[in-house]
Amino acid sequence: MENGKGLLDGVVVLDLGRVLACPYAAVLLADMGATVIKIENPKGGDDTRKMGPFINGNSVYYTNFNRSKVGITLNLKEPEGKEIFKEMVKKADVVLENYRPGTMEKLGLGYDVLKEINPGIVYGSVSGFGHTGPLSKRAGYDIVGQAMGGLMSTSGWPGGPATRSGTPLGDVLGALNMTVGVLAALVNKQKTGLGEKVDVALVDSVAAAMENITMIYQSTGRIPQRIGNRYESTYPYDTFPTKDGDVVIAAGNNKLYGILCDVMGRPELKTDPRFLEVKDRVANHDALRDEIVPWTQQHTIDEVDKLLNDGGCPACPVNTIDRLVVDPQIAGARGMFPTINQPGIGELAITAIPQHLTRTSSQPRKPAPLLGEDNAAIYGQMLGFDEAKLAELKEKGVI
Repeated sequence: MENGKGLLDGVVVLDLGRVLACPYAAVLLADMGATVIKIENPKGGDDTRKMGPFINGNSVYYTNFNRSKVGITLNLKEPEGKEIFKEMVKKADVVLENYRPGTMEKLGLGYDVLKEINPGIVYGSVSGFGHTGPLSKRAGYDIVGQAMGGLMSTSGWPGGPATRSGTPLGDVLGALNMTVGVLAALVNKQKTGLGEKVDVALVDSVAAAMENITMIYQSTGRIPQRIGNRYESTYPYDTFPTKDGDVVIAAGNNKLYGILCDVMGRPELKTDPRFLEVKDRVANHDALRDEIVPWTQQHTIDEVDKLLNDGGCPACPVNTIDRLVVDPQIAGARGMFPTINQPGIGELAITAIPQHLTRTSSQPRKPAPLLGEDNAAIYGQMLGFDEAKLAELKEKGVI
């Protein structure tokens, strides 16, 4: 575990996030060196503390998205809790939350209030539909973002049902987009001294990620349909079966297609009039697939991977998770599954953030906090509360 200073050393973040989108944005900042103070309700804390998988009764879900943070409890529904939060905002750089729009305003802690307390505060909010528009007050979850953002309509196989991606991609995209906005606002704050509200919607994040799929309709009027794993714009760019699993072949241009033909021992396919140009291969993708599959099925995943990459044609395994977590590139050289020593669990492999920095650490810095673990340290350092004051607040149910 890394303990050195990170790129965001000195940035103080108040993390009100729950479940995935907001906590993931906060953990990106934490792993890059920000002091992220996770603020949880004293009655139970983040919902993910009760979500599996579990080890010794402790949530691995919670641990993965809340490592590198310090943790306190605070009841924002209590008047004294609101005032304590406002005092903390005076000394913070960033506030992050993923409540339904209007919730923070009802608490008297919306951006309009907080910017009066600290004009430099950067306020990041990620929600289902954003803070504007007729649907803004609706609850939004990952599957809602994927469905309304268009992703599910194009995921899956022809004739099959709309399909959610296997990972909560809407939440992840929302987290990434909020992080980008917050970092941009922090850069602007250095120049102007003023903060900014960053309003990110899961639906918008998914819609933005549709990119060329959306542009097909915008430019031609054709509504893209579910086409399995192939790509609308080039072929062969698809998954293919082998003796022991599936591989991806990404021969996206004429040169790469020629290499594929040579490696397969089928040079005549380069001059087959059905497959001469990209547009021809897209139009005749079924016929071309029928030429490729008999070759891939003669080999294992790793054989196809090596033969094609050695020849200069992009290919890779469709990694099952057991392969992923021991992959020499991803797990080894890139260190994407470091371990932390989590209280109540022990040594635990978690998933690192993908930002690799040359001069500063972007690795997990500490285990995820137990509920209220850092109350004494944070309240003492930031607000000067002594043990008697902490005991009083705990008795009142404020912390």
